[in-house]
Amino acid sequence: MSSIEFPKPSADKKALEEGGVFSPRFDANGLVTAVVTDATDGALLMVAHMNAEAIALTLETGIAHYWSRSRNSLWKKGETSGNFQQVVELRTDCDQDAVWLSVKVAGDGATCHTGRRSCFYRVVRLAEGKISLVDDAS
Repeated sequence: MSSIEFPKPSADKKALEEGGVFSPRFDANGLVTAVVTDATDGALLMVAHMNAEAIALTLETGIAHYWSRSRNSLWKKGETSGNFQQVVELRTDCDQDAVWLSVKVAGDGATCHTGRRSCFYRVVRLAEGKISLVDDAS
């Protein structure tokens, strides 16, 4: 459990968007969207969700923590695989309802639970009126 508490987001739009106070705007489920990219080459690795505790633990430990909506539990990325995500930088968007983590992945570098580097390994194609998914070999 973390001791960090985030202030309530300002009702003043200018203060929220231009000020120096980090006050995440959590949704009705207490979550913000987290976009995760590789710190070295900028590749999109995953999109997840974070609650206040996940953000606080990420800031305190330097290791990415997320909230699993499917398991309804806190999740330390890499805890079972060894592919920990060391956070290089954490940013928030203009209205503070999403965060962007730039990370270095330990272990074999896989981020996806399928063992792939990125969760975004399939390309959506439309050909002759049919939609299909194709694995991206890169």
